[in-house]
Amino acid sequence: MAPLLKVAVIGAGVSGLATARALKSEGFHQVVVFEKSDNLGGTWVYDPKIESDPLSRDPNREIVHGSLYLSLRTNLPRQLMGFSDYPFVTRKYGDSTTFPSHEEVLEFLNEFAVEFGLAEMIRFETKVVRVDRVDSRNDQWVVESITDELSSNEIFDAVVVCNGHHTQPKLADFPEIWPGKQVHSHNYRVPEPFRDQIVVVIGSGSSAKDISREISKVAKEVHVSSRSPNVEVSKLDFADNMWQHSKINRVDGNGEVTFEDGASVYADIIFHCTGFKYDFPFLKTDGIVTVDDNRVGPLYKHIFPPKLAPGRSFVGLPYFGVS
Repeated sequence: MAPLLKVAVIGAGVSGLATARALKSEGFHQVVVFEKSDNLGGTWVYDPKIESDPLSRDPNREIVHGSLYLSLRTNLPRQLMGFSDYPFVTRKYGDSTTFPSHEEVLEFLNEFAVEFGLAEMIRFETKVVRVDRVDSRNDQWVVESITDELSSNEIFDAVVVCNGHHTQPKLADFPEIWPGKQVHSHNYRVPEPFRDQIVVVIGSGSSAKDISREISKVAKEVHVSSRSPNVEVSKLDFADNMWQHSKINRVDGNGEVTFEDGASVYADIIFHCTGFKYDFPFLKTDGIVTVDDNRVGPLYKHIFPPKLAPGRSFVGLPYFGVS
């Protein structure tokens, strides 16, 4: 009989739930899922709170984990978002649309957890603060966690990191002389704060397109800036107050933003829809695993760091997503 292995899974989002279910199905693992919030679902848990620093740079701020905005729907059809043996179809939700709301995704994940008995494996409101090897071994790991301000250390045979990457914003780089307001999409929930404002949105991904259209309904003007070499500089047809520009060339202390296409605008707000950074503040790897240009490595099959395998692994580290 295979030995009983004790495995820690960090995070109860989609990756953590899928990992816990796979480990449990093997039948010989004792699995503990650490989740710092009081809900499962990870990035799919909507939190109306935003951080005190709209760019999330203040190290002393209270960190809000989620980045969902209220109106968000998936940009993948539900047929692609389920599991091979547990499809995401129209069940009791009553929503037959191809692209479900975030509320429906979360309900699906809760049903998935119930179906496969995962909830009892989760330690909610338990924050992992340190993961380290025991005596430089690869087959024993200490996990230090905090629950209700009480710290505890526990030894595991393996640790799977599934903590997501939609919490630490990645920002566009330009001088600090900009006098107006700046915000990252991590701290966006509803469009009302942008009413009657002239907004420059930086980014060309799904969130930039979605949010810029939403705020255009209340903003005075929305100017979308993209660094893509193939961007077509133009007035956008689907809104009377939206323009597409190339990359920002410079910002000035008087509030003027100048684009590489030669156009300029005096803006009230610069809105960063520029993605997120991978961040593992709890991991101790002695430099064996690093984050370089937002790539985590070295990893075999994007999962196992060769020098730490099989006791340390990562699940859910996409660099590019389908949009």
